[in-house]
Amino acid sequence: MWIKVLLPILLFFQFSMPGTGYAQSEKSFDQLKDDISDRLPPLSVLIDSAIIHSANVKYKDQQLIIDECKLRAKRIEWTRNLGVQANSGYGNLYNYSSTSTGSIDPVPTTSNRSQVQYSASVYVSLPLNLFLDRKNQIKITATELEQAKSSAIVQRDQVRQQVIVNYNGLILKQRIFRIKVKNLETVKINMQMVEKQFLNGVIPLTEYTQMLGNVAGLETDFESARMDFLTAYMILEEIVGMKFNLVKTAPETYDYN
Repeated sequence: MWIKVLLPILLFFQFSMPGTGYAQSEKSFDQLKDDISDRLPPLSVLIDSAIIHSANVKYKDQQLIIDECKLRAKRIEWTRNLGVQANSGYGNLYNYSSTSTGSIDPVPTTSNRSQVQYSASVYVSLPLNLFLDRKNQIKITATELEQAKSSAIVQRDQVRQQVIVNYNGLILKQRIFRIKVKNLETVKINMQMVEKQFLNGVIPLTEYTQMLGNVAGLETDFESARMDFLTAYMILEEIVGMKFNLVKTAPETYDYN
């Protein structure tokens, strides 16, 4: 049991630096040349870290503890109607007797002594409906506990799936970003040729204007892809609860010339 609890934590600290984030090599990360999947922690480590970091998982685990306590309380609930009653008393005990000395009337005699008396009793006051329904109530509480266990497992599965989706999404968005950069670079080169042709009177103004519009559209696609990649990167950091220290998360102007 303890191994299952400690293993994710050990893995988390194995791939993290205290107070900073994921330990990276001194080599800087180039978004256009380096594959981010080669620089991120292993997917299994990201999943374990996300489970530890997830507030929903913690909530489900806390609810599981509550339901376990409820079941234990339900099983001993009948003892509320079990009691012990004890009494004690102190007083004088008088004895009356008569003795016969051969005469007609007996001679009465009395004696007394001090005495402490104790009494104790055990009682059970169990309502009939509680006695008959106790088994069903325990079964209901036990079922709620099983539901809580299943819910905790489902929550972990959801976190695991969320990490996988965002991890692959980040890789995909970087690849799309690279494609957008290549497309923009190609069009920029073509634009230089078109501009020269326009200045030399080879092509009309309409064709030159159309080419300018194409460049503007590709620049827009480039910025959109860049921000999608940055957003996916930041979201994955939030989910797993660690900083990768690969990309500057503050938006900045990118020089694509």
